[in-house]
Amino acid sequence: MKPTLILVGADKGGVGKTTISRALLDYFARKNVLTRAFDTENPRGSLRRFYPTITEVIDLGHVADQMKVLDTMESANVPVTVVDFKAGNLSFALDLFERIGVLEAARNGVFNLGLMHVVGPSIASLDEIGEIAKYLQGVSYVVARNSINETNFFEWDEATHRKYFSAIPKAQEINLPKLNEMAYEQVDVAGVTFKDFIENKSADGTAGKFSFVLRGYVRKWCSEIDAEFARVQMLADIISGGRAPGHN
Repeated sequence: MKPTLILVGADKGGVGKTTISRALLDYFARKNVLTRAFDTENPRGSLRRFYPTITEVIDLGHVADQMKVLDTMESANVPVTVVDFKAGNLSFALDLFERIGVLEAARNGVFNLGLMHVVGPSIASLDEIGEIAKYLQGVSYVVARNSINETNFFEWDEATHRKYFSAIPKAQEINLPKLNEMAYEQVDVAGVTFKDFIENKSADGTAGKFSFVLRGYVRKWCSEIDAEFARVQMLADIISGGRAPGHN
């Protein structure tokens, strides 16, 4: 199976991008697909806090860090690489990847490339779609409408949809629900993955003391996200071909 590079990003801040990366890594973990991740929020690395064993913090502007991601996709023997772009970094990263041949390599089938573009309930988020459309040929493009931080999300009427999506072939859209605020806060305080919170495991691997009720909210939320991820062809292809040895 060819390696898959999944980019998660947005040029607009505050849309819950890292939460989506966490949900994606959890989804792969539940499906027994080996992953590794790179967090470009240098030096803090929010993603690394929850996934310290598989996440490395990098500065995408440094050539050596670009090499850590791109030159190791085959040798890492991990089918999926997730790169979580820091806020405002999506256009920069796509332009960089175009200039150094990453997008061309994906178009030529060297590896699979997907972009999960996280948008909030605003025209500013939608404007990003038009701005990055020129990069999307040969890319599995998913627009993730994220309600994690906003409860109200306008519906895209036909004219709006046509305006923003007409130049993008085969774009997929998913809707990500809002997680109960208290549950989200407790997962954050615990510093564990959503999967471990549900299973009542603390960061050091010992039994946790997490609320049964809040674990239930997280379990339901993950189930809803799983249903949305399951509709994405790129992810379905990974699940069917990228399971770790020994798993059905």
